[in-house]
Amino acid sequence: MKRCIIATAGLSLAAQSVAAAAATPCATPTEATAITAVAMPEIIRQVGQICANRLPASALLRQSAGPFLAKYQAKADRAWPAARMALARIGGPQVAPLLQSEFTRPLLTSLLAPALIGTVDPGDCTKVEHIAEQVEPLPARNTAELIVSTLQLVREKQAEFGTGSDKQTLDIPICRDDRR
Repeated sequence: MKRCIIATAGLSLAAQSVAAAAATPCATPTEATAITAVAMPEIIRQVGQICANRLPASALLRQSAGPFLAKYQAKADRAWPAARMALARIGGPQVAPLLQSEFTRPLLTSLLAPALIGTVDPGDCTKVEHIAEQVEPLPARNTAELIVSTLQLVREKQAEFGTGSDKQTLDIPICRDDRR
């Protein structure tokens, strides 16, 4: 009898945990990719500003115009409707009307970019530029998907082994595979 009560209590706690996780809004990987794609041009601009004194003027991250940034801007424009819908769903009914304003996107990306990238250490600028050079031939969507996949993997490992980092970044709530 005692085992039955303990087992029932354990199942009840597990069910409550699953129900709470299911109630937490999250973005599917496709939605997270759209949100990331929308933020990419501003991320590139902000990292370029941080790294301006560390990289040559010809560096991809220092370009304020040209094909590299234009590719990400075009993808951001195409991804905005899906990102807006995802953000409205995640943010709830009080956020949805705010996302309809034409001023929301620039404000959102200016806030979202630093939250996504955290603090870029200027000492890492050459490494970040190297990454930009490696992804430069890829379509913008592939780069956004690569970032989301990397975030998912890092967060899984952080949950498994602990964070070990004092740098804070925005946690886009990406749904686990079993919640899609």
